[in-house]
Amino acid sequence: MADRAWKPVDFTPDAKGPLSGIVVLDLSRLVAGNMTSLQMADFGAEVIKVEPLPAGDPLRAWKQGGHATFWKVYGRNKKSIALDFRKEGALDLLRRLIARADVMIESFRPGTLEKMGLGPDVLKREFPGLVLLRVSGFGQSGPYSPRPGFGTLVEGMSGFAHRNGEEGGDPLLPPLALADMISGLYGANAVMMALRARDRDGHGQVIDLSLLDAMVSVLGPEPLDYQITGRPKQRVGNGSNTSSPRNVYKTSDGHFIAISASIQKTAERLFRSIGREDMITDPRYATNEQRVSRRHEVDAIVGGWIGARSRAEVLEIFEKDGITAAPLYDVADISADRHFIERGIYVAAPDEEHGSVPMHAPTPRLSETPGTLRGPAPALGAHSREILRAAAFSDAEVDGFVAAGVINDGADA
Repeated sequence: MADRAWKPVDFTPDAKGPLSGIVVLDLSRLVAGNMTSLQMADFGAEVIKVEPLPAGDPLRAWKQGGHATFWKVYGRNKKSIALDFRKEGALDLLRRLIARADVMIESFRPGTLEKMGLGPDVLKREFPGLVLLRVSGFGQSGPYSPRPGFGTLVEGMSGFAHRNGEEGGDPLLPPLALADMISGLYGANAVMMALRARDRDGHGQVIDLSLLDAMVSVLGPEPLDYQITGRPKQRVGNGSNTSSPRNVYKTSDGHFIAISASIQKTAERLFRSIGREDMITDPRYATNEQRVSRRHEVDAIVGGWIGARSRAEVLEIFEKDGITAAPLYDVADISADRHFIERGIYVAAPDEEHGSVPMHAPTPRLSETPGTLRGPAPALGAHSREILRAAAFSDAEVDGFVAAGVINDGADA
């Protein structure tokens, strides 16, 4: 099995991190909010997932071969309380949990939190130090704010899909939760900035995180380019509108090599490596702007040289010559690459169901207070009792909540 290659790690439940002592109440669903809280959980925060009964976070339903692979990764280091929001007393219980939280994350459709009686004005009045992260597709303001917003929709509307795909072909959506992942990273960064501001003045604040806003940021100067040229940029496949050579090139044994020569010296070094030093002074290819205007010709020259050689031969030459190139990998290639293995980019964590599961290590790497794996993704409601006790509920109260169906304590999981 591929997971045997990965560095084995043990969970260290008592490990401390730079965010130890921070309590995050995560009411979000699917990827963006979970990515935000994962970043914080990996670095020591106590992340409490408040999951709706009966099924919990819909991320649990994203399965491969019947196994909740997404949840195993993005639910790690977190605690779960399963709550039936429809039951009497559920919102009062939630308020008690908010009272001990530093951060609250929600991804309801805009207006839902207000209907629950927990809008920002209420939360600010009752919990003035709370940092509230509101994740939505289109933001809390604007004409589209009431719309349900999934990453796929904003990947289309942001302009990303228009730019992605083969030249002359159809637009292409990413095959993974790109908008959610980018938004989750923005979310974690925003929460840390808000906590830093709270350290200074004692006040929490509301963060309006729109997946659309986050995805638009990826496109860089597209509006300025449009203003200058009067034309939207078109799809260029694996090529680039801004640098050449930049593409993927097929080797004689059916593999692909990615090259990015976005700096003049790297392009010149590549031309020398493939025996085409004449291109450095040829007025058709001497500057990046000229090469971009003739990128098909450049790609044909570079691709022709690569296509006559195997992947191993190309990579050996390019490594010797210091060329900015890399092989295109699938996960099978990754699992055999010594850099991924020795650096521990993926690690194998203990798992009751599979023995171990490979997952990405906490990122980024801090020298003094690194992230750690403190526990596996929890079963639905596995920490309900623990969480409520920490919020000063008595055992009798907790038993009453279980009996009334307000919470599930994970006993049947």
